[in-house]
Amino acid sequence: MSVVSQTLSKLSGRLKKRVDMLSNSIGVSDVKTIAVCAAQVPFFSGGAEIHVDALIHQLRQRGYEVELINIPYKWYPHSQLLEIMDFWKKLDLSESNGKKIDMVIATKFPSYFIQHPRKVLWLIHQYRQMYDLLDSGYSSFDMRNAKDRKLRDEFVAMDTTALSSYKHRFTNSQNTADRLQKYNGLASRALYHPPRLVGRYQNLGFEDYILSVGRLDKLKRIDALVSALPYVDNKINCKIAGSGPEREALEELAKKLNVSDRVQFLGYVTDEDLIQLYGKSSAVYFAPHDEDYGYITLEAFLSQKPVITAIDAGGPLEFVEHNVNGLILQSLLPEELGQNIEQLIFNKVLCADMGLSGFQSVEHITWDPVIDALVGRGN
Repeated sequence: MSVVSQTLSKLSGRLKKRVDMLSNSIGVSDVKTIAVCAAQVPFFSGGAEIHVDALIHQLRQRGYEVELINIPYKWYPHSQLLEIMDFWKKLDLSESNGKKIDMVIATKFPSYFIQHPRKVLWLIHQYRQMYDLLDSGYSSFDMRNAKDRKLRDEFVAMDTTALSSYKHRFTNSQNTADRLQKYNGLASRALYHPPRLVGRYQNLGFEDYILSVGRLDKLKRIDALVSALPYVDNKINCKIAGSGPEREALEELAKKLNVSDRVQFLGYVTDEDLIQLYGKSSAVYFAPHDEDYGYITLEAFLSQKPVITAIDAGGPLEFVEHNVNGLILQSLLPEELGQNIEQLIFNKVLCADMGLSGFQSVEHITWDPVIDALVGRGN
């Protein structure tokens, strides 16, 4: 072989290798139609639904034809869990009305039981009552009951088999990835994405109120915030944006503690109102129990506001640094929480410094690497 031929052969080999690398890292041209798979309890909506909607929007912006496959489910009686898992396994998403579906992206339980030759997992969360919430008091399963133990063993085995079938596994946070490794022995990679109003959050000053945003649910532990108000100076108010099953109980708690005049239950708020609420607050309270990801942390930081959270909050701890961009409390005892709220909110310079630090820690988070990973590697 001549020197020229050898050179051309080497260049051709390098070019082929480069093309292969690009195909594996940034996507391939034959992916045009994508089904995003989710599941929802009817009449209940939260971060997972926002997550899925944002993913679909970002994919469509990049020219993909996308459909949401969102099937409702019930978790009671417990036998319903196995039935809905089996239903997803039998669902055919290879094509629709003669149109090929090139790829599916599964997100949360039980959508990841879907069968498809080209599927990728971006896990929001599993059925947590079978895992990290099993012995926490937030689960309806009793491990002293032989029937529940048998169901749990069968459930975890089926879950692990389904999740093992994915060549590429991603999660929405390291906390979710850690759970997947702990309970199912499966490795995955966290893909962080920004909240849906990214680019619109702003710092509008520091008024004397602490803000809570999100679903009014026991796991969010908003009762701890209300319980802390008797230990906070009367000049400090609390604004709670969101709806959920705990609203009536929280309002009763505020009455019982004689702090109703300092707590505003705002219910659902518009996007513009949410931006204003974040922008004018002095600090944001977000101390859920072992949260998957938690948009509230990022929304607060993008508004340049410090976050008060707890040592067992899960996802928020991937962003909050104690005494740097917020406070990580060892407990949520009312007096301790109240003292920390008061000391922070009455120090506006500290609020501003922490808020800026928070902003700088998350401003780099964008959608581009998320979409590249999901679509480019979902082979």
